[in-house]
Amino acid sequence: MPFLVLDLEMTGPEPDWNEIIQVGAVLFDDDWIERGRYLTNVYPENEEAFSSSSEKIHNLSLADLEDAPMIYDVLPEMEEWIMEKLNIRKTQQTTDNTPYLRDVIICGQSVINDINFLKEAYRLEKLKWPYSRTLVDLHTLSYFAFRILKKNGKPVPPRLSLKDIAGHFGFERESEHHNALEDAVLTAQCLKEVFKLADSLKLA
Repeated sequence: MPFLVLDLEMTGPEPDWNEIIQVGAVLFDDDWIERGRYLTNVYPENEEAFSSSSEKIHNLSLADLEDAPMIYDVLPEMEEWIMEKLNIRKTQQTTDNTPYLRDVIICGQSVINDINFLKEAYRLEKLKWPYSRTLVDLHTLSYFAFRILKKNGKPVPPRLSLKDIAGHFGFERESEHHNALEDAVLTAQCLKEVFKLADSLKLA
């Protein structure tokens, strides 16, 4: 199954009010070999929901998003990008990509939040959800892995933010502000390290 490591920047925390303003993703094939990277800004339809508190996190203003596409263009564009990178050929002309993308697993840090925003965008645009309903969450995997390490006297990070998990593995953000693609890349790097931990752990 292919894996799409996803990160979104939003205008705020509520999927039914706030909106996606940046999409970053790294695509991997079944063997976790990278197939491509995707980044786009998105202009929000609900400008009233744009919060100053969220702007402090991602450093994107409405002016920065002025020339960005709308979400109804981004969703199908990302689907086509995934299929192109995975060399998926449609057998018929259709706008429904579900038969081709239903095995793509979305991964991320506390990824259910990103999925909720993405699903809400699909719902509002009256588009069919095309991806797998399975997910891979770095936060959950790290909680389990670090719990085992701590019981064995190994050092673990004090918190499970992306910054702390990445720091544990020797990675860090290049800037103080969040960028969807940079965070997606960082999440993918951490996921690979957690997988390595799992491969090295043995039961007595």
